[in-house]
Amino acid sequence: MTLVSVRDLTIRLGSHTALSGVDLEITPGEIVTVVGPNGSGKTTLLRAIIGAVRAQTGRVERAAGLSIGYVPQSLSIDPTLPLTVNRFLQLPRTRERNLCETALAQAGADGLGERQMSALSGGQFQRVLLARALLEKPQLLILDEPTTGLDQPGSAAFYQQIERVRQDIGCAVLMVSHELHVVMSASDRVICLNGHVCCHGTPDVVASAPEYRALFGTGTQGALALYRHDHDHHHHHHEAAE
Repeated sequence: MTLVSVRDLTIRLGSHTALSGVDLEITPGEIVTVVGPNGSGKTTLLRAIIGAVRAQTGRVERAAGLSIGYVPQSLSIDPTLPLTVNRFLQLPRTRERNLCETALAQAGADGLGERQMSALSGGQFQRVLLARALLEKPQLLILDEPTTGLDQPGSAAFYQQIERVRQDIGCAVLMVSHELHVVMSASDRVICLNGHVCCHGTPDVVASAPEYRALFGTGTQGALALYRHDHDHHHHHHEAAE
């Protein structure tokens, strides 16, 4: 079974071709990360998957009745507006209090319900956005650079929370990110995008792909080497033997 199937997707925005010939499948329960430089079409791809932008050619097929939870990149809320977390979770439609409490707990934002949105830290704010997405009981959770503005420990903690959410509710996760070293460790598959799919595969395959290195330079190799050292012990002696 496939949750989302993207076939030969081409999207033009005005005279600019944002995406060309993109293929992508998301199956239940997997974490897929899309990486790529700014302007590479990552957000456009997410918008196509949730149905917010139309394809010129190709198609996006979603499983019948697919529920999607979407965590936006950021959300500006007027700081002078008195808005508690619980109130925020009730927009745009009222939900039972216990559902909100459950979603907050799943998102690692336990007990924040009565706090003002404007008083939250960056990490708490992201977890509240995550809780709001979880209210949709998603089969697919989509996150657009969810840790923008968080520091390294904050980012790592947020990605660990996503991993817990996946185990907890069994949803698939599609994530767009810049933070390759953190993201790679959590992903089942990585898609490297630059207007088209440059390379895709397991994290270690993508990390060693020349297309990936051409886009991201060798600067990230240190971070990825660290990730591989932590997670891929069994690969090392093969490499040594070759």
